[in-house]
Amino acid sequence: MASVAELRAAVEAALQQVTEGQQAIQAAREKIGEAQQSLAAALDGSANDAVGAAHASLSQADQQLEDSMSATLAAVEQAHTYTASL
Repeated sequence: MASVAELRAAVEAALQQVTEGQQAIQAAREKIGEAQQSLAAALDGSANDAVGAAHASLSQADQQLEDSMSATLAAVEQAHTYTASL
């Protein structure tokens, strides 16, 4: 059986991976934001349904990434709660 110190170290290592994932999520959200701006500039004034659908899809993708970030924050909090109880 692992010691408390080993468990804490393993949890911290996992949390470092979560942090890296959060950084990737943030970078993806920034890129999607840039894409939305570029698309809006390129297609300004277009009334085509596909343009609206593209904007809606990018907004949905951003929302899902935000939800993912929230889930990782909750996981980190839960992991810290666990290690504090050791």
